[in-house]
Amino acid sequence: MARLTITLSPERHRALKEAAVRRSKTIRNLVEESLDAYGIKTASQAAALVARARRQSAMDGTEAAKLAVQETRAHRRHRR
Repeated sequence: MARLTITLSPERHRALKEAAVRRSKTIRNLVEESLDAYGIKTASQAAALVARARRQSAMDGTEAAKLAVQETRAHRRHRR
């Protein structure tokens, strides 16, 4: 397992520790959950997600690609 060191203000560190205690979790668990919430996935998680979506979709590859382009463009316009 990889290790990571980050620098937080004392106030932020205290808040993180308190949040972990309130939820009966470790700081590591909170960080992992936050990464999941932001959609940060490993390559294998992303591949599994795409495979599941393909199995459940009635679209062919062309339709799926067209929808992906539309959604990407809409997201980019929204961020501006």
